[in-house]
Formats: sequence, structure tokens, C-alpha cells
Amino acid sequence: MRRLLFIAVLIAGLTPQLASQELRLPNKDGSVKFGVLGDTGTGGSDQVAVAKELATWRTRFKFDFVVMMGDNLYGGEKARDFQKKFEIPYKALLDGGVKFYAALGNHDDAAIQRNYKPFNMNGERYYSFKPQNGVRFFALDSNYVDEKQLGWLDKELAASGSEWKIMFFHHPLYSSGETHGSADLQRGLLEPVFMKYGVNLVLAGHEHFYERIKPQKGIAYFTLGSSAKLRRGDLQKSALTAYGNDTDYTFILMEIVGDELYFQTINQKGTTIDAGSVRRVGKVEPTTTRTAQPVVPQAKPSPAQPGPRQEKK
Repeated sequence: MRRLLFIAVLIAGLTPQLASQELRLPNKDGSVKFGVLGDTGTGGSDQVAVAKELATWRTRFKFDFVVMMGDNLYGGEKARDFQKKFEIPYKALLDGGVKFYAALGNHDDAAIQRNYKPFNMNGERYYSFKPQNGVRFFALDSNYVDEKQLGWLDKELAASGSEWKIMFFHHPLYSSGETHGSADLQRGLLEPVFMKYGVNLVLAGHEHFYERIKPQKGIAYFTLGSSAKLRRGDLQKSALTAYGNDTDYTFILMEIVGDELYFQTINQKGTTIDAGSVRRVGKVEPTTTRTAQPVVPQAKPSPAQPGPRQEKK
């Protein structure tokens, strides 16, 4: 009896730490599993810390690829820079067969990076890929949203046939950041196309913090620009903010299971700071205030809980 009581007390004492480090995603066979990084290319200790945690979590959650939000390399872009700022920090993941798909940021040299094989851009400033039937990702160049790119996007979305249409690029269309804020110009050009064709999820970087935006016109928005850089105190939480953090270096794990997308945001110490899910509610007629395939946040997502877990004291 005493032994059982001791074990119970020991487990209770470990619960807060374990709870913050537990996997809160379904982790189902055959689902689409991926990681998200933003503004990574410093080669510094904070990037390395996040990279190590991401590799550690892959031992429990076998994601196949990672999408990058731009600012993939700060400063020089010679061969030694790619080694220091990408190949060395993510060596464990690269050696494990994880593919990286990069978007271009304002600090990136497009002529060099789009031809860097491990970024899987295949010589293009913008491109798409399909990891599984029903899911397609679109990498955009938000630095120059010209007519050619918009025409390509319109054509690709019209032909995609995917229920999940996921955009990733650098400049956030909605943001509560004091330094940059919402990219109004890009939003005016891109949002109508997103709504017309039923885009469900938009991932961006640029702001050096993490912010989960309340769904806008039926589209879920995440900003993640704190995978190597951090601008503490820059997040001015607003009516847009569902949850935000400008004190931790972060990455996101995501999983698509049928009509539901789960997310878990984790910091450089391996602690979960945000988690939850959004559900795709099906195709509807698009309007000026609603996308053609809207998503809604789950009030009781399972197995995850929205926001950081609140431990009992």
C-alpha cells in the first residue's frame, strides 16, 4: 500500500512537466504530418535550440516535411552560409529524410535560394506540391505579388481539386505586430483569390513572434517568425488575436486528419504553448465575407485542448 502511495505521489509530482511536453496531436497512420518554421536563418544558438527540439519531437511524431516561412538566411548566402544556417542546424532531420519546402522572405536572395536543392523550390519563386490526395500546399513570393504570380495562383487553385488548400509565404495578411502589422497591400491582392477558391489555412512569418489569428472570413491564419529571432514586447494583442507569444522561440507541428487540422506550438525548451484544431466545414458559395471552404475552430478539439494547458496548483 505504501509503495502504491509513493508511486502515485511521484506521478502527481511529475504531471505538470510531462503535461507540457506531451504530444497533443492524433498521430494517426496515413495522416498528413508536417512542421512549420519561420525566420530561421541566423545560424545562432536559438535556431539550433529550436532545431534540436524539432528533431526530438520527430521521434514521437514522424512528420515527413517542414514548410519554411522565409528569411531562410540572414546576411551572406555563400555555400558556407547555407551550411551554418541550414544544413548543420537541421542535419538530424535532413539525415532522417525530412524534406524542407521554402518560401522567400525579404532578406532572401531569390536567385540563389530558389536553385538551392534542399529548399525544393525547383528554380521557382512560387510553386505548389501535393503530399497526399486532397491536400495541396502553395508557396508564394509575397515580396512581389505581380500579375504573373496572381495568374499562376488563379490557375493552380482552379485546377487543384484539393479539399485542403494551404498557403505559406512571408508577410502576414493579418498581424497585431507593432513593428510591421498587417500586410494590407498583399492582402488586397491575395485574399480575394483565396476566398474564391476556398483556401483554408494561411501560414506566414516576418513578425518575430507567434500569433494565432481568429479565423478571418473563414480562413485560419498563423504567424510564426520566431524560430530563430524574437522581438520581445512587439506583439500588441488585438481583436485579431486568438493566442500570441513574443517571449519564446517556437515551431509548430501540424496534422491533417480528414476534415480537421490539429496544431501544437512548442518552444525551444520543448514546452507546448498553444494547441488545438480547426475543422473544414465543407464547400459553400463564396461571398465577400466568407471563403468557399471555410474552417471553424473546434470548441472541444480532441485529443488537444486549445491554448496552453492550465495546470492545477
